[in-house]
Amino acid sequence: MEDDKSTKLSRVTFFITAITCVLLASVVFFFILPEKAIWTINAHIPAASSFASDIDWLHNMITFFVGFWFVVAQVLLFGFLFMFRRKPGVKADYIAGDTKEQKRWITVPHFLVILCDVVLIAGTILVWIKVKQELPPSERTVRVTAQQWAWIFQHPGPDGKLDTTDDVTTVDELHLEKDVIYHFELQAMDVLHSFSIPAFRLKQDAVPGRVIKGWFEPTMAGEFDIQCAEMCGIGHGLMVAKLTVAEGEEHRQWLASVNAPVTTAAANAAGTADFE
Repeated sequence: MEDDKSTKLSRVTFFITAITCVLLASVVFFFILPEKAIWTINAHIPAASSFASDIDWLHNMITFFVGFWFVVAQVLLFGFLFMFRRKPGVKADYIAGDTKEQKRWITVPHFLVILCDVVLIAGTILVWIKVKQELPPSERTVRVTAQQWAWIFQHPGPDGKLDTTDDVTTVDELHLEKDVIYHFELQAMDVLHSFSIPAFRLKQDAVPGRVIKGWFEPTMAGEFDIQCAEMCGIGHGLMVAKLTVAEGEEHRQWLASVNAPVTTAAANAAGTADFE
């Protein structure tokens, strides 16, 4: 009598679990996967740099492969639970997994997973080379300095060159021109920081004592977030900045407006000197 109750309870538990998994799988395949805008990264964070699509491609490929093997594993798990569930009059049997037929259930998926890993590694290397190894010729250079807990940006002035008298230095505000290839020089004044622009798919650690060079090309005008992605102290969560990407003329107007007070002051000083 006790065995009958236990058998019925195990059946009910199995069927409830199976129905729940079927419903969840149905939701995923019929509602989430067809709506690409729901689960892809660029649905929530715009791709605003020239190499952002390469990062997204790699991210989506990893998602597909991992999701595929997850579904296969769950189907096999519940399939085996159903096939080898407890049955009246059937005793449990110990399976050592040492026969050739049983070993295939391990070796075949193992080699298939390794093949998927090789594809992922190859894709990762290609993206890494494009983003990190190849440094295209720069049109402008900006200097990024991280410190507890702010970002200091040194922009080239109207002459387009860094370390000249018309440079523009801002705190927690980076201004870039759309469709221009920038090199950046990243450094940290105190501890480890990480220069992160999610819309660019960029994250680069800043190490004290080192100047790290990288590049990006903004392809979308607008305002985006800059974050520190490295735990850098008590004010880490407040170490945010704003990135403004503008069209060419708009960016030049911003440079002119920032430099205008300096130019006027210099002219006044020169006029005073001539008068004296």
